[in-house]
Amino acid sequence: MRKTLMRYSLHSDFIIYLIRILIGFSIGYFLYISFPEYSAIWALISIVLVISPDDNEATKIAFDRTKSNFIGSATGILFYFTNLPQMWSMLLGVITSVAICRLFNILSVARTAMVAMIIVVVHEHQLKSYVAALDRFACVTIGCVIGLIVTLSTSYIIKILREKYSMETFSE
Repeated sequence: MRKTLMRYSLHSDFIIYLIRILIGFSIGYFLYISFPEYSAIWALISIVLVISPDDNEATKIAFDRTKSNFIGSATGILFYFTNLPQMWSMLLGVITSVAICRLFNILSVARTAMVAMIIVVVHEHQLKSYVAALDRFACVTIGCVIGLIVTLSTSYIIKILREKYSMETFSE
């Protein structure tokens, strides 16, 4: 029974996704409650955005979403320092984010870049502090790296377990 459950679980995108999200969310929530002086909520959100439910391309998607979040938050910082009105910062930031994603051939995740950019720009115009912009950038980057590490490490573990349990299938 246990072997059957394990074999089913190791080939279920739904269960694998839930495990990844629970691991990533737990790490992100720990950061959120441990460092209330930082914008760790954005790390938590970035973790969830990076982890993909599609196990076939999870690693590629995680890398692309990490790049995209980095592009968006860096673009947000760039437009923070232009001192343009918020609407113009966001419009030019959207154009820049999409153009950079196109340049790096990751246009499919440009939405993630635009979300990161808008959050940085809106957040920073409210606080009027470049330190907050850097804090947000760091939290997004940390969240993306955590999501990427969770995806890579669980992919490795799942690959090993799949090999182990598929070998046991033949010996039964």
